[in-house]
Amino acid sequence: MTTTVRGYRPADAPAAAEAVRSAYPHLVTTPETVAWQVGRAPAGQCFRLLVAECGGEVAGVAHTGLVADAAEPGQGFCNPAVHPAHRGRGAGTALLAAAEEYLRGRGAVRVHAWTVDDGVSPGFAERRGYRRGRRSRALRLDLAGSPLAPVPPVPEGVRLCTAADLAADPRPLYAADVEASRDEPGDVAVGTVAYEDWLATTWDHPALDRALSTVALADGAVAAFTLAHTDRRGRYLSGMTGTVRAHRGRGLARLVKADSLHRARGAGCTEALTGNDAGNAPMLAVNARFGYRPYLAEWRCVRDL
Repeated sequence: MTTTVRGYRPADAPAAAEAVRSAYPHLVTTPETVAWQVGRAPAGQCFRLLVAECGGEVAGVAHTGLVADAAEPGQGFCNPAVHPAHRGRGAGTALLAAAEEYLRGRGAVRVHAWTVDDGVSPGFAERRGYRRGRRSRALRLDLAGSPLAPVPPVPEGVRLCTAADLAADPRPLYAADVEASRDEPGDVAVGTVAYEDWLATTWDHPALDRALSTVALADGAVAAFTLAHTDRRGRYLSGMTGTVRAHRGRGLARLVKADSLHRARGAGCTEALTGNDAGNAPMLAVNARFGYRPYLAEWRCVRDL
């Protein structure tokens, strides 16, 4: 059958979500998150969701666009996902080629792509001119069947709340997220994302569960936080955990993660997932203490256009 690549249509959301879940099982992906990303991506991202169609069925998709908050301009991204039932028929190749052509037209000089370390995907990328960059590890915790470490004592001068408590003014959480993100290991140096873009991509994300996202306040300011994504069907994903520089070394990352995990289990979540750069030893150690175990690994692959 002939594979064609076209733009996303609203009716594609369920099949697109299924393709992404099959390729990236450590993420929280629903038809709602697919439709939201298409409709709410910042203008500077030039986001497009490409769809590969084979025999009238959605065979796979590719998320592509510009890294809007990159410190160096011209950084693009493309993350293809092909459903297992359609692999080996050229859908991935067609999606990648279409995405690269689109990015060239938007002025991109480099493309970044995530590939699951499944013994197949990294080789697929390398044969198409991509080179491996940083490695990331996804971890899993059985919230229903594993014992959960207690929440550590809250240090003097620190108070815990949730992101929902900051709904009237989330700007302090935005500032903490920007500062913590700058120190995250990665292949792309991060600049400062605009507040309006942060609201669109982070605060208003349909998977963000503000009631399960814990924030540590020190003297009324955000000192540490963990953002929780859920699919409202039992799966919980740590979207981002960070501590501002002035409060590092106090165990606040462990504190907010512990509180959030206990909230998640109390809310009926049965599976917790998280991901860390392979070089982020502090967070890997924190997650190991909670009982997270290796689930899968990814490579960040890069190609110069």
